[in-house]
Amino acid sequence: MRGLAANVFAVGMLFAAVAAAGEDGASLDKAWIKAVLARDIGALDRMYAPDLVYAHATGVVDTKASYLEKIRSGRQVYKTFDQDRITERAYPGVIVTHSWVRVTGTNPAGPFDDKVMMLHVWVRRGDGWVLAAHQTTRIQ
Repeated sequence: MRGLAANVFAVGMLFAAVAAAGEDGASLDKAWIKAVLARDIGALDRMYAPDLVYAHATGVVDTKASYLEKIRSGRQVYKTFDQDRITERAYPGVIVTHSWVRVTGTNPAGPFDDKVMMLHVWVRRGDGWVLAAHQTTRIQ
């Protein structure tokens, strides 16, 4: 029982430390959404882990380089990105977010208007956070 109490206390302290530093998953996701909508390649490059796994609801899996090229070339363009029902979990050096998203834009298949669940895994690297994994699942 003492070990459980210590673990609960440690997790609580971690949540408090993350919140106090202004480093919560919702804020990280919001910064990512802003960069994606603006097609800000510099911000996305800094935000993505070198070994990023970017899995789309279609089953396509991109690397950091292949996904940034899609954004850079205009093959993947996001017009709107509405995130709702955000939940997050914090672990030492990791923040996991889960949310429901409606996203519109265009890709090589044409215009899209998707409703998906989105899972992000943010990892502390150095003095900041990077997105190590992105996974969406179609819900419409």
